[in-house]
Amino acid sequence: MTAKAAIRVHGLTKCYGVGSGALVALSDIGFSVGEGEFTVFVGPSGCGKSTLLKILVGLDRATAGTAEIQGEAITGPRRDTGVVFQSPVLFPWRTVLDNVLLPIDVLRLDRKQHLATARELLSMAGLSSFERHYPWQLSGGMQQRVGIVRALVHDPKLLLMDEPFGALDALTRENMNMELQRIWMERRKTVIFITHSITEAVLLADRVLVMTPRPGRIVRDIRIDIPRPRDLSVANTPLFGEYVREVRELLNATGAID
Repeated sequence: MTAKAAIRVHGLTKCYGVGSGALVALSDIGFSVGEGEFTVFVGPSGCGKSTLLKILVGLDRATAGTAEIQGEAITGPRRDTGVVFQSPVLFPWRTVLDNVLLPIDVLRLDRKQHLATARELLSMAGLSSFERHYPWQLSGGMQQRVGIVRALVHDPKLLLMDEPFGALDALTRENMNMELQRIWMERRKTVIFITHSITEAVLLADRVLVMTPRPGRIVRDIRIDIPRPRDLSVANTPLFGEYVREVRELLNATGAID
């Protein structure tokens, strides 16, 4: 890898419980992610993808091994990390703008100083005219865009995303994939994206890391050499089909797909 590593993970194992009854969620995970890379983890439900992300966020700790961001051990939540979950988790009593500014309030940063950034990001996400609306007045896709903007408002170096589009309908999900790619190409954050969709993984990723069923292990690190920007029509190309086939065969071989 030529890019400087933003994330390094080595020998990471996560167990719940002790002794013979312990549940091993992750086993001997190792990888690195370069600055500005869009890395996608794909695997079946229950393989430990979300557990891995929680460790990287600092919301959980590994049983063994190391996880570092910018050369520093992860010991808890960090200011240089933004997180987007499957549900946007917007506060219904706060307007769109106030929801976006929530990290600024929580981190006790200067609200006035970050107001222009919040409005710039809302404009980039096509939400300028909705800043005074409330979450219940927005569609599911618009709410998720607010969630992405909120994760970016304090200018984090890393963006960690846990199946952020899994609850959306197919058409909205495709639109959000394109929107996320556009935002990433403008901002060039280091992204770790969790999904169980093979096509979504290949469409978005610089690299796809394929995981086994529990205990989760990485069985292959696949670089996706498809030029950007990618539109939805790329899914009809032979090269895209080859990548999808490779990931599916790996999941089949590990018993992830019956």
